[in-house]
Amino acid sequence: QIKIRKAEKKDCPAMFDLIKELAEYEKAPQEVTVTIDHFMESGFGEKPVWQAIVAEVAGDGQTAVKGFALWYIRYSTWKGCRMYLEDIVVTQSMRGHGLGTQLMDTLITIARENKYSGIVWQVLDWNEPAIHFYEKYHAKFDDEWINCSLTF
Repeated sequence: QIKIRKAEKKDCPAMFDLIKELAEYEKAPQEVTVTIDHFMESGFGEKPVWQAIVAEVAGDGQTAVKGFALWYIRYSTWKGCRMYLEDIVVTQSMRGHGLGTQLMDTLITIARENKYSGIVWQVLDWNEPAIHFYEKYHAKFDDEWINCSLTF
């Protein structure tokens, strides 16, 4: 039994574990430098900057967060408000059970209800399972733009 719902502050430890699991999968565990306190404050403090939904799975008399999608609103001077999907993560043992599809379908519904002009995200070029997942949604893959960042 899978339930997709808005994330709550109490979900942050499970979400944080999934973030670390994703970093391991992406071969970059050392890149997770955010603390759980900062993560919680950024989503549920006075000025939250991200929103999320979770995939909660019931089994053995308990429920547990087994996936999530986290986003924030990005403004494009050409397109207006767009949902920026920072992460969509499903724990390894639950991949292939439809959680990712339910999370993505819910994100699309949220974006449309809020009249955002679209959803944008990044995917690593070697992550073929994710690429194939996004292809099912007819996502456009951009080979023109180069990612840039500054780290402080």
